[in-house]
Amino acid sequence: MSMDTRQLQTLLAIAEQGNFAAAARKVNLTPSAVSQQIAALEKEIGFPMFDRSRRPPALNAKGVQLLQAARTILQIVDDTRTDISGASVTGTLNIGSLRTCTVGLLPRAIADLRETYPHLTFRLTVGFSQALMSDVVSGRLDVALVAEHVGVPPSLKWTPFLSEPLVIVGPAAARRQSAQDRLTGWPYIRYRTNVPLANQIDTEISRLGLSPRDVVVVDTMPAAIECVKAGLGVSVVPLISLRDENAATLAWVPFGDPPTSRQIGTVQRMNSARSAVIETFHDALTRQAQSLQAELSAAQ
Repeated sequence: MSMDTRQLQTLLAIAEQGNFAAAARKVNLTPSAVSQQIAALEKEIGFPMFDRSRRPPALNAKGVQLLQAARTILQIVDDTRTDISGASVTGTLNIGSLRTCTVGLLPRAIADLRETYPHLTFRLTVGFSQALMSDVVSGRLDVALVAEHVGVPPSLKWTPFLSEPLVIVGPAAARRQSAQDRLTGWPYIRYRTNVPLANQIDTEISRLGLSPRDVVVVDTMPAAIECVKAGLGVSVVPLISLRDENAATLAWVPFGDPPTSRQIGTVQRMNSARSAVIETFHDALTRQAQSLQAELSAAQ
């Protein structure tokens, strides 16, 4: 029996559902039929894909490798069928994103993309750049929005779409103060977590010879902004993380000398079956990022 897409779909269902019985329900087969398909696939490729000493059986290293290939193959088959038939692009685009990009930017870009692909659905995973890139490599994500200063694996393509200014944001009472006065005259809300952005901010503060007085230490940008809104002090955040209403009620100035920024871009697999959709998505992100930055700047 030769390998076919039904076997690959069954393999994918097992990985997604966690066990053979749940996968059987998803692909409308009996558990014994699922076991037969997997046994036939293992015979075809010449090695076992599951560690059957565990309950339920778990994919081994070679099984994970084949799973990644199966995701790509099935997507290519689906996209090719769509191209030949002239049908609309369907299915799910699996997107990973930094948390800051989910405020304003990403929802707008998805809405923009749906104008071109109205039958496409989306699944969003929020996380840190390194973990998101690993998920793109493994095939769990089609594309991810990640920051610079992380090592991009050679199997991925990195394409920047936004140079994002970092700003010192404070209460309205700080509006007429200089950047240095804000960081030395107000309590400081420090963003501290194991990501490049936190290190970038701390490094620049140290280079400027400043020693802000920490009042709160947080591990998310939304938490930092909420602390500023509560009047606890000032913080350094990416401009894009400010919502429209925050930009109007809070006071911000550029951070760093010269002003500091970070790049945000998309990563995808080199031979992604979704490359056309991802290219359109990247264009939507670029347009919406420019629009959002203009709106935020106008609010000051």
